[in-house]
Amino acid sequence: MKVLLINGSPSKKGCTYTALCEIEKELNISGVETEIFYIGKKPIRGCTACAKCLELNKCVFEDDGVNVALGKADKADGFVFGSPVHYAGASGFITSFLDRCFFAGSDRFAFKPGAAVVSCRRGGATAALDQLNKYFTINNMPVVSSQYWNMVHGNTPEEVVQDLEGMQIMRALGRNMAWLLKSIQAGKEAGIVPPEPEERIWTNFIR
Repeated sequence: MKVLLINGSPSKKGCTYTALCEIEKELNISGVETEIFYIGKKPIRGCTACAKCLELNKCVFEDDGVNVALGKADKADGFVFGSPVHYAGASGFITSFLDRCFFAGSDRFAFKPGAAVVSCRRGGATAALDQLNKYFTINNMPVVSSQYWNMVHGNTPEEVVQDLEGMQIMRALGRNMAWLLKSIQAGKEAGIVPPEPEERIWTNFIR
C-alpha cells in the first residue's frame, strides 16, 4: 500500500511540509509506503477547458508536474493534499494543480481515500480545508478525517511543531488513513469490489 502526499506550498520544506511529514511518520509506522511530491514554485497553469485530456488521458500541458503526479497516482492507494492558507483559501498553486489533475485523471483517484491538510498562521483554515475536500466528494473518494479538523497553526516550521494539538491531529490522520487502506485491502481480498457507477446524467437549471 502506498500513499502519495502532495505538498501544495511554494515553500518546499515549510509549515505544510512539516504537517505532511508528521502524517508520513505515522503511515510508515503502520507499514504504509509513502512519497511526498512537491509541486514546485514555478507558475502552474490553470485549466483552460480545452478537453484534450479526454482524448489523451493526461493534461495537454507538459511544462509542470501535473502529468508527473498523475503517473504517480496510478500506483497510489491513497492521497493527502497539503496547502498553506492564502486569503482564506488553498494556495493558487495547488488549486490550479488539482483542477487539472482531477479533470484529466479523475479515474486515477476514484474510490481511493483522500485527505486534505492545511497550515495557517491564524485564520481561514476551515474555508481552505472545505475547498480541498470538495475534490474528493465530487469524485467518489472516501474522505479521511482525524480527531479534529485537519489543520496546523504556525508561521514557521518550528512554530508548527509547537502546535501540539495540530501535530497530534496529523498523527491521528495518518493512523486513520492506514486503517482505512487496510480495511479496503481486506475487502478486496474478500471479493468486495467498488460499486458499479450508473450511466452519468447531466442536467442544468435552464427549463
